[in-house]
Amino acid sequence: MFRGAITALVTPFKPDYSIDFDALDRLVEFQIDQRIEGIVACGSTGEAITLTLTERCDVIERVIKRVNGRVPVLAGTGGSATAEVVEATMRAQKLGASGALINTPAYNKPQQEGLYLHYAAVAKAAPRFPVMLYNIPGRTAVTMSTEVMQRLCADFPASFVAYKDATANLKQTEEVLRQTPLTVLSGDDGLTLPMISLGAQGIVSVISNVVPKAVRELSDLSRAPNLKDAQALNHKLALVIDACFIESNPVPAKAALHLMGKCGPTTRLPLAPISEKSLAVVRKALHDFGTL
Repeated sequence: MFRGAITALVTPFKPDYSIDFDALDRLVEFQIDQRIEGIVACGSTGEAITLTLTERCDVIERVIKRVNGRVPVLAGTGGSATAEVVEATMRAQKLGASGALINTPAYNKPQQEGLYLHYAAVAKAAPRFPVMLYNIPGRTAVTMSTEVMQRLCADFPASFVAYKDATANLKQTEEVLRQTPLTVLSGDDGLTLPMISLGAQGIVSVISNVVPKAVRELSDLSRAPNLKDAQALNHKLALVIDACFIESNPVPAKAALHLMGKCGPTTRLPLAPISEKSLAVVRKALHDFGTL
């Protein structure tokens, strides 16, 4: 269901920090025009952690309506309190999202059994609603084990269908591919090619906010497989990847989109505006890639 090149969409803000829905519409159209294959609304890149539940639902609803069935829309419904994640997921299901992207809870560092119970609660509350599991230990300080993913797939096969892997642990990536029925997608732009070579089916990307056509092309070439051309494009994209992660995501990506005239650069605190030094790196990367 969820495969190929999927964009973890930024949430554009006006200078007063309110959501810029007109810019959001433009970003959605840009993604679809550039042949992206799916959109995540309100993931980590969408600064969901700084949105109220009402704001999150408003963004998800706006993206769903703008997409109008042209590509799948995943709703980012992750959080640190299970009850809040359940509520957000149930609302996303009612809004008509294609599924939910749910990261492991941050800060409270649940045990593996706690992770199982957390996701099981979601599956029971929103039955048959497709869920993409999401490991991103750099932000959450916890990694869900392959064993827990196996249990979830066995106990709730209609719910857990995909896995976004941002662990940078290719050994576990291979384990999940071999031991579970989950569709695996890279959650790290720099590892798209090697993860697809192991059997992953695409990427949930940050840099596709900026260069969606190229990310789609890399996903297609890597899965073809057309290794030589995929390697060449991967090397070309490396400077854009480095630039988009020179500061905390999504600060550089929003700065890049601002340089491209797509939306404002505003992020919500505690994320600070991009430094002038980093902005110069972003500008050069876009120029060298041919985007500017």
